[in-house]
Formats: sequence, structure tokens, C-alpha cells
Amino acid sequence: MDIRSLDLNLLVIFDAMARLRSVNKAAEAVGLSQPATSGALARLRSVFDDPLFVRSGSRMEPTPRALELAPAVRRVVQTIAGEILQPSGFDPATADRSFTILTPDIGEVAFLPGVLRRIRTQAPNVRLHAVSRPRAAAASALESGDAELAVGFFPDLHKANFYQQALFKTSYSCIASAANAGAGSRMTLKQYLAARHIVVRPDGREHLLDRFLDDKGWHRHVTLELSHFMSLVSILPGTDLIATVPEDIATVVGRHVALKRIELPFKAPQLQVQQYWHRRMQNDAANKWLRSLFYEVNRRDAGAGMPG
Repeated sequence: MDIRSLDLNLLVIFDAMARLRSVNKAAEAVGLSQPATSGALARLRSVFDDPLFVRSGSRMEPTPRALELAPAVRRVVQTIAGEILQPSGFDPATADRSFTILTPDIGEVAFLPGVLRRIRTQAPNVRLHAVSRPRAAAASALESGDAELAVGFFPDLHKANFYQQALFKTSYSCIASAANAGAGSRMTLKQYLAARHIVVRPDGREHLLDRFLDDKGWHRHVTLELSHFMSLVSILPGTDLIATVPEDIATVVGRHVALKRIELPFKAPQLQVQQYWHRRMQNDAANKWLRSLFYEVNRRDAGAGMPG
């Protein structure tokens, strides 16, 4: 017999008949009319070339062939109902798995601590793997399943096949070492452009501020270019360098070294920090839980700063 010739719905009828030994009771159990159930039984008899169930008094007794088939059919029906047709589920309390998150180094510092505290109580066997990827590689990592979520500023993911959810907006802050005597609380545009700058471009990517200044025709005097924001912790102190960084980075760096904030001589653009996932993960229960967790922990109201 070719399995393609068998309507698997007929196995549900067979299983009900094998258990209930009655066309009427089987019809009620599967939600069909009595004529429809009788028609299905007729098709079953044709498929298996056997009467299968024969009336004996008030019951429909199984033939030897039906008795032989009944255990296997029962297993198939239970497997389809209990495993294949069950909605996808995810129980964080019992889950034992790892999730890969795309985020820059500042994301590890800003986004992960609160998430990890929540995971410790809600999902003790869930593990996170935070990685940084060049801008061009983020999309392919989400598409291939190498990463489940990207969290941060990823303008290249504003395209088809990707979902996005806003977490908060932030702007830029100009920082210098507290010991930098040449840096006051504010400076003119001319002073700002002439100052010695540290520029951080994670994975070599151009940042929103770079494009903003280029569009204005303003060019900074860049003394040092870095790939990691957290390097500012060891480089800024004891120098006359300044850095213009997202507010969260200024907050984190300020927790480790003494800083002074310098008012920017222009209105800086705002960064929209979001989380992104590929469309194939939209209905995945585990991914839903993960992005819900990141949203609950890291979402901020307008104007709110980074939590302590």
C-alpha cells in the first residue's frame, strides 16, 4: 500500500471504532455524523481489503486483521495528536538550552545584567551567548539561525523578513577625563572640531554621528580610533582626549573612571535602540519568550536614562 493513498483521518475513525465498537459512539467521539462515519468505515474496508468491524448483536466486533492493526493505529493517532498537532511550547523553568544574542560590547554591559538576573530566577538552565558581528553579517546570522536576536542599533536590519521592536531612544554625550584641565563644561563648534577626539566604531562600522557630521560638512580631528567602547575606561584617564558616545556608554564609563561631561555645540541625532529577529522566528515560542524578556527588562520611557 502506498501511504499517499491513505487519508490519515481514516485512522482516527479506525481508532475510535477499535475502542468503542460502535458506529454511533465513534461518530460522536470524532465529531462526525453517523452517515459520514459509516462512509469512512467503508473506505477503510476498501483500503485494507478486510471487513475490519463486523456487527455482533449491539456491537461492532473487530476482525483478526483489525485486532492486529489496532495497537499500531493507536500509537500513530496518539503521536499525531500529542506531538505533531500540539502548539509549540516553551517552559523557561525547565528549558535547558542556549540563545545567541548579537549586540556590541556596550550592549553586553547595558542590556545583559538585568536579563541575567531575571533568567537566574525564571530559567536557571538557560544560557546566553553574546557576540558582536560586522554590520553586514548580522542579517545572515539571524537568517541562518546562528543568532536568535539582535539588540542595539542595527539600521541594516530595517528591511523585509525582519521584525523589530523599539526599546528606547538615546542621544550622544561628549565626555573627557575629569583631570582634563583643557576641557570645560561647554565648547564652541570650532573648539569641538579642533579638539583631539577618540572615535569608537565597533567592527569598523560607521556610526550615526559620523553621518550626521559628514552631512554638515564638519570634520573632527581624530587622534585615535577604537573598535570597543569599553576601551575608553583605560584610555581616557590622564589624556586631553574627548569622545562623543551614546549616553549609555557615557554612563557606563563614568561608573569606572571620573569623567566630566561637555555640552555639545549642536543638537545631536537620536539613536533608536531596538531588538530584531527574523520572520521565521516570529511564532517560535522560545524566541517569543526571549524577546519578551529583553523588552520587559530593557524598555525605557522617553527621556529615561540607563538603570543603575
